Amino acid sequence: MVLQSEQHSSLLTKPNSANKPIGVFDSGVGGLTVVAALRRHLPNENIIYLGDTARVPYGGKSPETVLRYSKEIANLLLEHNAKMIVIACNTASALALSTLKSIYSIPIHGVIEPGAAAAVRATKKGIIGVIGTRATIASKAYQQAIHHLSPKTDVLSYPCPLLVPLVEEGLFDDEITQRVLERYLEPMLSQGIDTLVLGCTHYPLLKKLISKVIGPNVTLVDSAENCALAVQTLLTTKNLAREKSTPGTLHVLLTDTSEDFLHSAANALKISIDRVSIMTLY
Repeated sequence: MVLQSEQHSSLLTKPNSANKPIGVFDSGVGGLTVVAALRRHLPNENIIYLGDTARVPYGGKSPETVLRYSKEIANLLLEHNAKMIVIACNTASALALSTLKSIYSIPIHGVIEPGAAAAVRATKKGIIGVIGTRATIASKAYQQAIHHLSPKTDVLSYPCPLLVPLVEEGLFDDEITQRVLERYLEPMLSQGIDTLVLGCTHYPLLKKLISKVIGPNVTLVDSAENCALAVQTLLTTKNLAREKSTPGTLHVLLTDTSEDFLHSAANALKISIDRVSIMTLY
């Protein structure tokens, strides 16, 4: 496969763009949580999802590497005629979103701003916790987005590097995962958070365990769900919503074999995959 160059910036939206698919990508298959939310809110849209399973996770990689990966994948999704790109990865949203927006003419949406806005709406005490990968937390992207909306809100951010590998292993409801969550979340709970942002699109697959650990008095904010709502609004505003009443299709591209977990995640999220392809980025 030959990657296209940054000349995609000259592409213009065409009248038939509404029938093109939404392109979605993540470092692995955790971004299927965003796909599931898109399916609930936009059931007629065709979706092409790229999970970079050969290079997961992104959270421990340098900003330059994450940006390079994101540009490669954006080019590939454009080769597949994506009408917009959803970065279903908090790390890539934090480190690559602004650059991708400056390169490409199609709409590009991340997961951080919708999640931050939902957290500000949800908090009662003004103490918000954020969990994510090392890179996402180090970027302070959630902290900046929340403070932009509510400057006096306290934001407690903690990296949770073990969670993505546990999710990718399919350990959604496992004692080991629960113990890791307890270790990660205790410091924030002891400081009185009343809202917790799941700052990684893998984490909604752990909602059951996370809810068990934090208890009923802390509100969970799912960045995947809020991203889907923002995409729904954007498609309507840009006149890009698919009008056909037939159900949309889901084509999954993986950069390395990960079909066992792919189907486990799809079953957990109750989404149907129409086609799976394995491809190589180089």
